[in-house]
Amino acid sequence: MELLERIFGIRSRHSTLSNELIGGVSTYMTLAYILIVQPIVLSAAGMEFGAVLTATALASALACFIMGFYANYPIALAPAMGHNFYFAFAVVLGMGIAWQEALAAVFTAGVLFVGLTLLGIRRTIMDALPLSLLNAIGVGIGLLIALVGLEWSGIIVDAQGTLVGLGDLSNGATLLSLFGLGGLSILAVRGTRGAILIAIALSALAGFASGLLEYRGLFSAPPSLSPTAFALDFSLFWSAEFWVIVAVFIFLDLFDTIGTFAAVAPEAGLTRSDGTPDISNKAMLADSSATVIGALLGTSTITSYVESASGIAEGARTGLAAVVTGVLLLLSPLLYPLIQSVAGGVQVSPALTLYPVAAPVLIFIGVVMMKRVRGIDWERMSEAIPAFLTITVMMLSLSITEGIAFGIISYSLLSLFERSTKVHILLHVLALILLGRYLFLV
Repeated sequence: MELLERIFGIRSRHSTLSNELIGGVSTYMTLAYILIVQPIVLSAAGMEFGAVLTATALASALACFIMGFYANYPIALAPAMGHNFYFAFAVVLGMGIAWQEALAAVFTAGVLFVGLTLLGIRRTIMDALPLSLLNAIGVGIGLLIALVGLEWSGIIVDAQGTLVGLGDLSNGATLLSLFGLGGLSILAVRGTRGAILIAIALSALAGFASGLLEYRGLFSAPPSLSPTAFALDFSLFWSAEFWVIVAVFIFLDLFDTIGTFAAVAPEAGLTRSDGTPDISNKAMLADSSATVIGALLGTSTITSYVESASGIAEGARTGLAAVVTGVLLLLSPLLYPLIQSVAGGVQVSPALTLYPVAAPVLIFIGVVMMKRVRGIDWERMSEAIPAFLTITVMMLSLSITEGIAFGIISYSLLSLFERSTKVHILLHVLALILLGRYLFLV
């Protein structure tokens, strides 16, 4: 206990050993869904399911250890929801970039993110973007994720003439998705800790009992990392396309991280005398270095998780909680057969595979991220129009890049017609770059 006290300063943070242990387990329970969702998303881009699982668990564990031992924050890290969809659906499937090249872009973004942290440029970039756009980006990503969840559940399907329509609600996989969504919603309403993981377990049990899912076992040796580890391909390094992708990864990671710290730091008692979040440079470095590690091992951007709030709510105040979460993540690949069983798709037609266990989680994440819409000034058209374009274009195009581009360009343009709007010069520069990209494409 004295050794832990010297390393983490548990008593000085007004915590106890039990608080840290319970907090670490609680955080793991609320973020463990990523071990199922991440391999599903990245396997859509052609990556090997098992390798992604191992890479996700190992990279997240290492990131938690860095955050715990180096920064001494009770904040866990894992692949960011939204970033993984941008990686798989926008970059790989949408732009036709090989996943090895996409990993190289993630790695490059991580290295630059470390540099931005060391140079203190994060604050400058953050100050350049208006709060309404930051909130709109969060909402847009949430709705994009929710739309994918609705499609993976079979609730929303292709429809001739209207593009999308209501699916066959009598389909077994869709019914299982509705069961999972209903259960997750009830657990969330009741404030149950670990609601996402509990809902996944209930859906999986129902899937096994109904025969929709195949039970493949409980324990096994962890899947090999070799299909994804150190598979980075820098052949596009000198292309403009590569650097646009890198810029988006940096942009997303920058604000996800700041948003997470701003949300959980006050609850953890990590605030300055004026009440503002005390975000140390060590914590930022731990976060940015995690992306570099993740890319090398074979997974998309790793960032600080807002789900850490569950552990903090249990009393966690030091990095020991993050270390506990990291240990549990490290052991998770031993459950590969079970995870593969739960994450398995249900093929309902030659052209359609549904994921009834993961789909409700994606829909629920959309619900959680919608709360950022309150931070948009809808009464002021110079704020409302760019925010609306950001949200709708991002969701309907299934492209985070296009949503951000429409938002920044429209905000920059409309600010020229409203003198009271003060815009950082960097936003105008970004708008010109993004506008130039569209002109180049035309």
